[in-house]
Amino acid sequence: MTPSAPLSLVGLLIILLSLASSQTIDASVKDLSNKNADFAARLYRAVASRTDDNVFLSPFTVSAGLLALLSATNGPTQDQLLQGLTLTGLDPQTIPDVFQNLRNNILQENAGFNFQQGVAVLPARSFSVSSSYMDLVQNKFRGNAQSLDYTTPYEAIDTINRWVEEKTGNRIQELVSKLDPQTQLLITTVASYQTQFSTTFNSSTTQDERFFVDKYHVVMVPMMFGSGKYFLAYDRSVKAGVLKLPMANGAAMLVVLPDEDVDITSVEEEVTGEKVRGWIQQLKKTNLEVQLPRFKLQQTYSLKDILQTLDITQVFEDDADTSNMGGAKGPKLTQVYHKAMISVDEQSGDATTGGGATEFRSLPPRLTFNRPFIFIIYHETTNSLMFMGRVNDPSKFQ
Repeated sequence: MTPSAPLSLVGLLIILLSLASSQTIDASVKDLSNKNADFAARLYRAVASRTDDNVFLSPFTVSAGLLALLSATNGPTQDQLLQGLTLTGLDPQTIPDVFQNLRNNILQENAGFNFQQGVAVLPARSFSVSSSYMDLVQNKFRGNAQSLDYTTPYEAIDTINRWVEEKTGNRIQELVSKLDPQTQLLITTVASYQTQFSTTFNSSTTQDERFFVDKYHVVMVPMMFGSGKYFLAYDRSVKAGVLKLPMANGAAMLVVLPDEDVDITSVEEEVTGEKVRGWIQQLKKTNLEVQLPRFKLQQTYSLKDILQTLDITQVFEDDADTSNMGGAKGPKLTQVYHKAMISVDEQSGDATTGGGATEFRSLPPRLTFNRPFIFIIYHETTNSLMFMGRVNDPSKFQ
């Protein structure tokens, strides 16, 4: 019996070393994740600044589509796209492999992440797509590259929307309804997510409460309730509280609530990748009661104008060099479409017992999200920003 003890210890050591190595993130992957987060924040600010309504997008999915396009570009077109994506200094030749590693780090922890996405690079049929580029998009970005006949717009629309349904498990039914027959190149990205909270909310305690859209507009919404130990931070520079809600399979949600006398746009203007990383580092565990509205968002964006405000312009011009896609100079980018959907409710968070308030000798403080707030869903190991949004009115589903 005695010889078996050292073997058990060796086996345990191997398991522990294996677990430790699985959490080790390559420096190049971490660098790309941080740069992607910087671009994600810029993109979110640009989108949010154009509307007072709810906002929701998947910056990670948009980045995947633009990185797939980056691999098709050359010369000044590529240089400007690198700068616009905040990737200056990275080798364009290695980015597909690094992104694949980043994606694999996320997916290996998130078999149950319930995150469905799709990326497609779709040139007009007059531009041939090389098999090597098709393989790169499929293997490195889990995307699709194929030519479409835009001179028959209804057929192209049908092809795109069927692809959307397939990639999102029928959660998103339609991405485009109109196409220009002169379209040269489209990038389409879609993402859907059903929240998977880690035993945070109990549906039996959900009840209708007031949500103050603004000083003159109040709506009644189902308000979820949770009580227990949460990670919380307060950013004095923007006057906003930051709550972390644990989620399944390596993900987490940051919910950012400005003080009552603070306009949410003033907080959004300060959101950067560095700011988000700072919030995460400042989180401290505390006993807390939380009220968060149940909400469902679905948003569609045509991103051409928005990307141009981020200094991504040349790829949309006649002299765009996308020759790595195949052929000579290649087509110019006509439009980037993005659609994302999220459903935030008690699913997978229902507790089998009552709320945790009875665990405390005195009632803990309560944080109620009853006015507009920002939320960010990120992958904890890599700090990749998967989704970003603003809930201005949780009673709306757009």
